[in-house]
Amino acid sequence: MLSLDRLRTLDALARHGSVSGAAEGLHITTSAVSQQLAKLEREVGQRLLAKHGRGVRLTDAGRLLAEHAARILSQVELAQSDLEAQRGQVAGELRLSAFPTAARGLFPTALAALRAAHPALRLRSCELEPEYGIRGVVRGDLDLAVVLDWYNKPMPLPDGLVKAPILDDPADVAMPAGHPLAGRDEVDLGEVAEDEWITWGEGEFCHEWLMFTLRSRGIEPIVGHRAAETHTQLGLVAAGLGVCIAPLLGRHPMPAGVVTVPLRQRVRRHVYVVWRADADRRPSIRAAVQALRAAGESVGAS
Repeated sequence: MLSLDRLRTLDALARHGSVSGAAEGLHITTSAVSQQLAKLEREVGQRLLAKHGRGVRLTDAGRLLAEHAARILSQVELAQSDLEAQRGQVAGELRLSAFPTAARGLFPTALAALRAAHPALRLRSCELEPEYGIRGVVRGDLDLAVVLDWYNKPMPLPDGLVKAPILDDPADVAMPAGHPLAGRDEVDLGEVAEDEWITWGEGEFCHEWLMFTLRSRGIEPIVGHRAAETHTQLGLVAAGLGVCIAPLLGRHPMPAGVVTVPLRQRVRRHVYVVWRADADRRPSIRAAVQALRAAGESVGAS
């Protein structure tokens, strides 16, 4: 009889690509991973791992069993989901992530409401950029991830995930209060073409969106500063160091000396939550989606 715990360890190794990655994903030690896999090899009577440089790789038998493990664990998840749905109880543990402004703008309201309504539900949350949140859900490290894409640049979702909209988040351009355009009702992107931009980190989805959007308008942006957090970007704007895109979600309180002006292009980002399809019937998933949507409504974006 194959042990589910050992199959889960093999699946984690296949997904993460290393013993240390599997240990981190399973929240156990690397020695525990090695012990579980050694026991699994003895159970099946075949080598599942081979040394590869400083790490390990799956043998043909290991890859074959890992493929079966993924299907078995998916069926177990589906069975647990169906049992939870039959009981109708919102209980157990729920692991969530959100990108920083959503963690600040949605999680306090949503998670507090979940805790009050469902005291038997244990909540574990963290901040992750959208691509890492999606990866965590696919790997099974997370149950839910709050992610985003932009009106003109969707983020592709892997097969096997389900999503639900939370809110459409309007974005303005933030500029120093002394900027020549600060008193306008709206501005065109072309009017800030010569300004220095404060943007997100190189390679981040939102940074790539901003570069794509500006360049599609024939603007080669001058990037002076990078910061992952909206409030850090706004602090740099307040110091007169440039302009930035400021979505509504998570931007308040606004620092003194910063003015936001709507863009004529009506820039918006779509905020939604994703989870695995095989967990779709879990009452805890449905309760969390409902709480996140209610928190989204309270933001005032539409």
